[in-house]
Amino acid sequence: MSVGDRLHVAVVGGGLVGALNACFFAKRGFKVDLYESRPDIRLQEVVQGRSINLALSFRGREALKAVGLEEKIVQNGIAMYARMIHDKDGSRKPIPYGRKHQYIMSVSRRLLNEHLLTAAEKYPNVTIHFEHKLFGCDFNVGQVMFQKSDGDTVTNTVDLIVGNDGAFSAVRRQIMKTVRFDFQQTYIPHGYMELCIPPSHDQFAMEKNYLHIWPRNEFMMIALPNLDKSFTTTLFMPFEIFESIQTENELLQFFQEKFPDSIELLGEEALKKTYINSKPLPMISIKCSPYHVGDKAVIMGDAGHAMVPFYGQGMNAGFEDCLLFDELLDKYHNDLSKVLAEYTRIRSVDAKAICDLAMYNYVEMRESVNSKLFLLRKKLDNLLHWLFPNYWIPLYTMVSFTRTRYHEAIEKRKWQDKILSACTRVSVLMTIVGGAFLIRHLLRNSTFSNSVSTAFPKLQIPPAISTFFNHE
Repeated sequence: MSVGDRLHVAVVGGGLVGALNACFFAKRGFKVDLYESRPDIRLQEVVQGRSINLALSFRGREALKAVGLEEKIVQNGIAMYARMIHDKDGSRKPIPYGRKHQYIMSVSRRLLNEHLLTAAEKYPNVTIHFEHKLFGCDFNVGQVMFQKSDGDTVTNTVDLIVGNDGAFSAVRRQIMKTVRFDFQQTYIPHGYMELCIPPSHDQFAMEKNYLHIWPRNEFMMIALPNLDKSFTTTLFMPFEIFESIQTENELLQFFQEKFPDSIELLGEEALKKTYINSKPLPMISIKCSPYHVGDKAVIMGDAGHAMVPFYGQGMNAGFEDCLLFDELLDKYHNDLSKVLAEYTRIRSVDAKAICDLAMYNYVEMRESVNSKLFLLRKKLDNLLHWLFPNYWIPLYTMVSFTRTRYHEAIEKRKWQDKILSACTRVSVLMTIVGGAFLIRHLLRNSTFSNSVSTAFPKLQIPPAISTFFNHE
């Protein structure tokens, strides 16, 4: 238990958010026990589970900076300044994320997790327990119960239980048994399959500093660069389309029609082998509330707000959870009864907002980027941001390059949409009026008028229109 202000914390989950949280708590001088159900990934050749590359942006970097890890992580990432759109004809066009100096970073999930675990382990007040699976909690006294890989059980009593154990959180399941708990779980009808574009002659096979996208309206493929000069490539499609492709010939026919320029990049044989021997994996979105129980337990990261990966904010939001919680600990002088309630109040509205936004962005990535109207909106957004940098900030910029609260960013976007809609109506009206006066000018020109009469001898102009055009 705690000694003075030296609180004792049990962090359940040694993934990205759990390992970072251990660093935050240790930096404050708390005693930290970090529990992970899997073996130490740093000792494994192959790590089971998701391996979609991560897009590190401002929120995540700010959290890493707070514990002195930003520089190290950034050195092991690759900057992506824009989306690179691949059309069916093989042509490519970039869509910048923001200004020239603004970029997100492609980072390896495993490498980042390893760095965070090693950083946490360096604190003398952190103890990491691998292969410990949570099976029970007593939130009245702060007790956690684990089963070890050898079958033995371990019990620990702490001041704070922190659930950082992912979308299928065991801590969250225990909370659901204890308090009135709102919970919404949604599997989207689309799955994903990971492919790979290897290096070409020891070089990147495509432009390096981009997130490559093959948008095909109903589905899409993306590729993120890796330090070994490969691209982690992910195919997102409805499960019914995955299931309709059963043979190698069907697969090649599908790729030749939908992603022709990718076949040579992926390698025909590698594509067939990976696809035929793999299963598409599901994607889940989770919203819930509250995030805490009294002053004894709290959930963060995917345990509180799992989201689909299409805005690149899952990890960044989880890291910002840690940073926000740390800021609240400062504000309330480690008073957990105030910190936990305030954390739920502030974070739940923003977490729900980014979950919705991530779902929306799938439509944008696979479909809207093909629209000329969308591209025009992007250019207009950037122009207005350049003209009025403190008043007009595009939604993507607010989400990825600031710590503007997610729900506030969405509200500001709604205001921007109203302004743009009004401007569009005005511009259409001005175009009509301008066109009308141009026609009036031309019809009053005798040479032009005679030419029209000769070309269209039976043309009858209504009296009201004729009066307008001939009125002085």
